Amino acid sequence: MIQTTNLTRSYRLGKKNLAVLRGINLTIERGEKIFLCGPSGAGKTTLLYTLAGLETPEQGRVIIDDVDIYTLNRGAQSRFRNQRIGYIFQNYYLLPELTALENVMVPGAIAGKNQSAKALAALGRVGLAERADHLPTELSGGEQQRVAIARAIVNEPQILFADEPTGNLDSVNSASIMDLLLGLAEETGATLIVVTHDKSLAERGDRTLTIKDGVIS
Repeated sequence: MIQTTNLTRSYRLGKKNLAVLRGINLTIERGEKIFLCGPSGAGKTTLLYTLAGLETPEQGRVIIDDVDIYTLNRGAQSRFRNQRIGYIFQNYYLLPELTALENVMVPGAIAGKNQSAKALAALGRVGLAERADHLPTELSGGEQQRVAIARAIVNEPQILFADEPTGNLDSVNSASIMDLLLGLAEETGATLIVVTHDKSLAERGDRTLTIKDGVIS
């Protein structure tokens, strides 16, 4: 499903070059539930974004279903992500002027489609159909994250990427959100890749990958 070869990424800090990914080679099978762990600053989010087509590596390849995504032009990359990939972020990134339903409709709008029925169904799958007309400010943190998950699954993606999806939530909401993500992945057969610092959450996946000093162990 996902294969990487020699992924390398570094950042310039003043006069220094900070190597974050040091030749990552990785294979993730279709339908796997993978958790990425490691100390702060180890490169978990950089690796996630590189796998997801959001951050171009300096060297190396990311192949998803036989497509080398960084050989695609920008428009083709955008279409690929929109059609096959869903993203869930720690900070939700809901548009404050849009209702829950309208936020979930955004991926369809980007593709030039009106997906109100699919968006409402996605809200129903995360238990928020009755909150469709509420603005983000009228929702709790846990509810906002559920809206973000509905937005991520509205196009029925083959892969779900989640970057610390429970980082802003209390323990009860964290467990609920993780139950939801794992359940949706199981139900749809989607591959799930989650960055977390919570080892107890990571134990619920099929496999835990730890990144430290730019390499996977």
